[in-house]
Amino acid sequence: MGIYLNPGNKGFWKSIRSEIYVDKTGLIAHTNAKLNTEQQYICVSRPRRFGKSMALNMLAAYYSRGCDSAELFEGLEIEKDASFGEHLNRYDVIFLNMQQFLIEADAGKVTEYLEQEVLRELKKEYADILTRENISLAAALREIYVETDRQFIFLIDEWDCVMRERQESEDLQKQYLDFLRNLLKDQPYVALAYMTGILPVKKYGVHSALNMFWEYSMTDQFDFEKYTGFTEEEVKELCERYHMDFAETGNWYDGYRFRRIRHVYNPRSVVAAMQNHALSNYWTMTETFEALKIYMDMDFDGLKSDIVRMLGGEQVKVNTLSFRNDMRNLGSRDDVFTLLVHLGYLGYDAETEKAFIPNREILREFENAMSVSGWPEVMRVLKASEELLADTIAGREERVAEELDRAHTEVASILTYNDENSLGCAIGLAYYSARKDYRIIREFPAGKGFADMVFLPLPHTDKPALMVELKYDKTAETAIQQIKDRRYTQALDGYSGEIVLLGINYDKGNKDKPHSCIIERVEKNS
Repeated sequence: MGIYLNPGNKGFWKSIRSEIYVDKTGLIAHTNAKLNTEQQYICVSRPRRFGKSMALNMLAAYYSRGCDSAELFEGLEIEKDASFGEHLNRYDVIFLNMQQFLIEADAGKVTEYLEQEVLRELKKEYADILTRENISLAAALREIYVETDRQFIFLIDEWDCVMRERQESEDLQKQYLDFLRNLLKDQPYVALAYMTGILPVKKYGVHSALNMFWEYSMTDQFDFEKYTGFTEEEVKELCERYHMDFAETGNWYDGYRFRRIRHVYNPRSVVAAMQNHALSNYWTMTETFEALKIYMDMDFDGLKSDIVRMLGGEQVKVNTLSFRNDMRNLGSRDDVFTLLVHLGYLGYDAETEKAFIPNREILREFENAMSVSGWPEVMRVLKASEELLADTIAGREERVAEELDRAHTEVASILTYNDENSLGCAIGLAYYSARKDYRIIREFPAGKGFADMVFLPLPHTDKPALMVELKYDKTAETAIQQIKDRRYTQALDGYSGEIVLLGINYDKGNKDKPHSCIIERVEKNS
């Protein structure tokens, strides 16, 4: 076993010995199905903290020739798959951590250093075949394949670090991509190439240097969805084991969404919360908010107002196709939002093509970034939201209307009220602090229609539920009556206790007091 050639199973051994290990070995069945097919080139991009390196260690343990990993997979999902024994420890694996090569190589000589290091191990293993002095890595692998009929599996971690950390060096990036293309594309010795990183494959002009790769990213994971983060069922089991509240855990770390799996959790944060028995912002342990601030402050038309809309709970349409898959050439708000999706700061729904802030942990990152940036008006609204919620629960109608007026004045330069939907976004922003104690649902299905907003209290709080109906250029009385006439409160299945009904109207013709509200209370028995 070597560092690069057949690294063995030590990395995976550490994973399954850890206090928390969630079985993701079903991924191996997917890679087995792609061996020596047109789909054998796989690029899986995910944010930091989403288990990319752990997956590679698992694949290395499974495929690496020269070690016996059968016992490590005992009782795990892949052991039940028909392909398990067929490919177990049957391939030469080349494991490349590009971050290591980027750090250790002299400037501009990343690929030369990589070839030198890998060739050193290959020549030890295949000394009788590799007798030429000056031979490239690709040529050496071809000679080994011709003489032994052995194929290789390539596992490449942090494949995109050259693009992320050498953003200014286009020449180095092109050289690196050309090297990977020559090493992997149409080579008979390749049985599988599995790359992981944060960004999808970088494109130059209309072509990609690595256009043979099938891409699975945070905009669409396709059949890799289950192996991207923790699923709802997996988190439920962990919450039961560690006596943590599942609803509150979801409030903090759920929110990423794919076509089939609609609840995907940040795995590293969930593990940290379980081990520490505390729900907190663990994102900051691996990345500072300055990374987000840079992109939030970019002056693209519509960027700031759309971020405010997302802070208010809205989802915004994003065209992800224009993104060039790098962090330097950003030409529009769509490019910025697409990058934030890949970095994990935004969730994305491939079916609706909309982006959104996924959970409370990420909301905290946006707060941190805004607190040191040019967002003072938004920060004032967020800070005032605690008092607004208290006044709403206390039934102080006049004060609530006045506070909504002030909130509107603060963000009027960013958000424009055009209809009930934009009003709903502003109201969501005004009640921002409620996210600590409530799960807020926009367009809640309720009997004969949809309640505009429902605030469902989390288990730790003794606060009442809130049901909000919004009107634009009508009356607050109309709003409150709609809640009653359509029996919206009956849709709160399983909830019993007090419900605060809040009818809000915005009168665009009233410049002095545009907001009016009516607050009533009802009791609901489950």
